[in-house]
Amino acid sequence: MTKKEINRLGWRIASVSVFSLGMAGCGRAPLFSILGSFFPAWLVCMVVGIVLAAMANRVFVFFKLESQIRWSIVVYPSLAILFACTLWLIFFS
Repeated sequence: MTKKEINRLGWRIASVSVFSLGMAGCGRAPLFSILGSFFPAWLVCMVVGIVLAAMANRVFVFFKLESQIRWSIVVYPSLAILFACTLWLIFFS
């Protein structure tokens, strides 16, 4: 076998392996039925995380801590991700 053939074979094996690993996770996906329509659980966790981040903003304003947050454009999306991932871990792990 030439070096080019070995390289092609390596790419084929790698691509089949990645495809197989990706398909292995496609068992039963966690879904919620909302008004007869099925939504993925990650979408529900994301929406709840955004709502909790908005509530955290209201708490910061109430306690007058909003002025202490200099990078709010980074803080609030990070809080939303934190809440969403925490909810995912609590309910689906």
